[in-house]
Amino acid sequence: MLRRITIAPILILCACGSSASPSANPASGAPGGTGGTPEPLPTTQPVNGDGSATPSSAQPFTVTEISQFNQPWAMAVIEDGPYALITEKPGQLILFHMNDASKRVVSGTPSVAYGGQGGLGDVVMAPDSDTSDSVYPLYLSWVEAGSNNTRGAVVGRANLIIDETGNGAASLENLKIIWQQDPKMTGYGHFSHRIAVAPDQQHIFITSGERQEFDPAQDKNVNLGKVIRLKLDGSIPADNPFVSEGGISAQIWSLGHRNGLGLTFDAQGRLWESEMGPKGGDEVNMIRRAENYGYPLASNGSHYDDTDIPDHVSGDGFAAPSAWWTPSISPAGIAYYDGAMFPQWRGSLLLGALSGQALVRLQIQGNQLHKVDYWPMQRIREVEVGPDGAVWLLEDGPGANLLKLTPN
Repeated sequence: MLRRITIAPILILCACGSSASPSANPASGAPGGTGGTPEPLPTTQPVNGDGSATPSSAQPFTVTEISQFNQPWAMAVIEDGPYALITEKPGQLILFHMNDASKRVVSGTPSVAYGGQGGLGDVVMAPDSDTSDSVYPLYLSWVEAGSNNTRGAVVGRANLIIDETGNGAASLENLKIIWQQDPKMTGYGHFSHRIAVAPDQQHIFITSGERQEFDPAQDKNVNLGKVIRLKLDGSIPADNPFVSEGGISAQIWSLGHRNGLGLTFDAQGRLWESEMGPKGGDEVNMIRRAENYGYPLASNGSHYDDTDIPDHVSGDGFAAPSAWWTPSISPAGIAYYDGAMFPQWRGSLLLGALSGQALVRLQIQGNQLHKVDYWPMQRIREVEVGPDGAVWLLEDGPGANLLKLTPN
C-alpha cells in the first residue's frame, strides 16, 4: 500500500565549499544544451565559501512510500517506463513496475561476493542496438571473489529479456564481463563501481575505488582510485589520455579518487561524480580528461586517525572539488535533473546522503556548483529521475523504502 509521509522543514546546507577548476573539458562527443532555466540563487546563499545561510522556502514536494527492498543499491528506468530495474546488494536484480509497484526477480544474475560494501552494484541501460522490443541491453556491476581471499568489482554487459506474452518472466542473457578492477585485493570496502553512459552513446565511464589502500589512487599501473573510460564493448578508446602508456593506464580518464558512489552527465555533457572523502572532505567533482583529483595527497578532510592531509589549494597541481563537506555527509547516488515536474530544479544535481541522511540539491551555473537545498530524510542510497520528472529515492539498508517525490 502506498503511504504518504512528511519530512522535516528544508534547510540550506551550511557546509564549506570550494571553487571548481576554471576550465571545463567535457567528455568527447558530448552534445551542447542549456539544461533548462534554473531558479535564481538566494542572495544569502554562500557560493563556494564558508558561512551560514537562511532556511530555504517551504518543502516543495510530497513524499510517497511506494515499496520496500532489501539493501537496494541502484535503480535504472527502462526507456520511458513503466519498468525500472533495482539492484539489491545481496545479489538480486528486481524488475519493478513503476505504475502498479509489482516486482519480478530477474533470473540469470551473476554470483556476487557479498559482504561489507561488496555485492551487486550499479545497473544502467545501454544504448539499444537490438531489434526486439522485449530485449534491453544493459550494464551491471558487482563484486566478485578472487583467489586468496581477494575480491574486486567488475562490470558486465547483458541483455534483459522480458516475456510479456507468457508468464511475465524476466531474465539476463549473454552476460559478459567487459571490465574488472586490477588487482583484486583483500577487504570489503571502496569498490565504487558506478557506471554512466556518455551522451555520445559510444562510451561508458566507471568509478573504481582505491579499496581503502590510499596509494593506488595515484598509481597509473593499477585501475583503482580512478574514473575509467571505455567503448561500449569494453575496449579502449584510442583518444583516452594515457593510451600511449599502454597497459592499464590506457583505461584511465582521471585519477586521484577515493570512493566514487555517484556518476551522472548533465545536459551539456559534463560528467559529475560524488565521492566519499576520508574524515571530512566529501566531494562532488566535475570529471575532466587527465585530471588528478589529489587523493590521498590532497583532501579537504583528514585521515580517520586525525593525521592531516593537505587541503586543496590553488596551484597544488590537483583538481579541486566543485563542492565539498566537512563534517562528512557520505554522498551516494547522484542524478541530473532536467524534468518537467519541478521546473525550478532544472539544471541541478540531486544527491543522496548516507550519514547526512538527506537529499541535497546543488545548482549548476556555468562551471560552478552551488549548494542550495538540504532536505533531511533517512539514509539515501540512490536518486533517479522518472520519465515524467518525478524523483525516485532508494533508502539504504534492509527493508529500505522506495520513495517517490512529486510536487505539492
